[in-house]
Amino acid sequence: MGKLQEFDITFTNNKVVYGPGESISGTVKIRTTESLHFKAIKVNCHGSCGVSNTANSTAYNVEEQYLNSTLSVAEKGVLGVGEHSFPFQFVIPATVPTSFEGPFGKIVYRVKVTIDTPRFSKDYKIQKPFYLLNMLNLNEVPDIAYHSSAVATKKFNYLLVKSGTVMLKVCSDMKGYIPGQVIKLFTEIHNKSGKDTGCVLASLVQRVAYKTNKPVVDLRTIAEVEGAKVKAGKHAEWKEQIIVPPLPQSQLTGCNLIDIIYFIQVSLRYPEAAVTLPIYIGNIALNQSPTRSTPTSPAGAAGVMPSAPPAEEDRGDDICAGGFTSEELPTKSHSQQDPSGQAVTMSPSAFSYAPGAAAPPSHNPPDASAPLFCLSTGATIPFFTEGNVAPTPTSCSLILPPEYSTTDYPHEPPPSYEESCSSANSSFNSRQ
Repeated sequence: MGKLQEFDITFTNNKVVYGPGESISGTVKIRTTESLHFKAIKVNCHGSCGVSNTANSTAYNVEEQYLNSTLSVAEKGVLGVGEHSFPFQFVIPATVPTSFEGPFGKIVYRVKVTIDTPRFSKDYKIQKPFYLLNMLNLNEVPDIAYHSSAVATKKFNYLLVKSGTVMLKVCSDMKGYIPGQVIKLFTEIHNKSGKDTGCVLASLVQRVAYKTNKPVVDLRTIAEVEGAKVKAGKHAEWKEQIIVPPLPQSQLTGCNLIDIIYFIQVSLRYPEAAVTLPIYIGNIALNQSPTRSTPTSPAGAAGVMPSAPPAEEDRGDDICAGGFTSEELPTKSHSQQDPSGQAVTMSPSAFSYAPGAAAPPSHNPPDASAPLFCLSTGATIPFFTEGNVAPTPTSCSLILPPEYSTTDYPHEPPPSYEESCSSANSSFNSRQ
């Protein structure tokens, strides 16, 4: 570094995650081995979004800026041999969006320091990223606390001359969840034909739209459950659940270039029939209502068996077609289980803040051996939170499933999260 032995940026209390309206402060540390003449020492705080039509490209087609503030911490002078410190502070606007990183776009924030030297001398520059978390409170989303349902009816032909009808009806317990909570699904399938159906699939899907001159839509299957076939002339019920892993929130409030939505898709392989239930993923859980059962808390999510039938509130009796003798449909596979049938371990501390959640007695450093499944899919904030304390960075690397670029919802779910991660050193094993 020439005359510089040390040139570093330190944030106050080593904080790396901030919220809208907060102050970000720190110190620029410089240690010189020789006297250094300078015209100015400037600190810049910058935040922006860029999107591209090409995956993993930094040549953005469209960009927008959220924050760009510069502070001069020292004017023209000389830095003598030794250590020098320059404090800085910036106020983050209240309208900035959450940090995000995907294959076709990013929302990034950083602090950059420049030592502007005299003419013909080399300028010195350094930068350090920080992360923004603009919390999505699910209690502020209209009509989110009630269960969601959808029905699809499919008429089809088989054996050339015969025809039949299959009814697919799906219900979820809520419309909004935070990471660590469980999505409880109740599926009803009435096969009014003389032919067995194909397997039934339930998938948690993330859809990210990047708004450029040629919009790109990226679809990812986060988790997938597969149920058995429904025999000819039978009426079957399938009860399953999916643990919500740490994910970017549904809305990037303040960003006009990237839009994130989630939905549950339940489909039959044969005949081709599917229903979708839009859901929200947030950071602050829905307040508990005395008239509704308490959703699984983040602290208890790690012990949940994904294939175990969720506790029902007699909803099945309400949505089932009356007068039919129903059979219970077994589950064939679950991407959140290992081959032994045990749920994949998810750190209880890997989830967002839930009102009323008790904080652990002590805050331990994040475990670098924790499953990669615990990390945010598509987010640049790989952090753990415990209760309502400040997030702490984790050293685990970020794993992303492959990209699916299309402008429509898939007719069949994309490959499962387990399949997409099978080539990496993760806690998942390849599907047999």
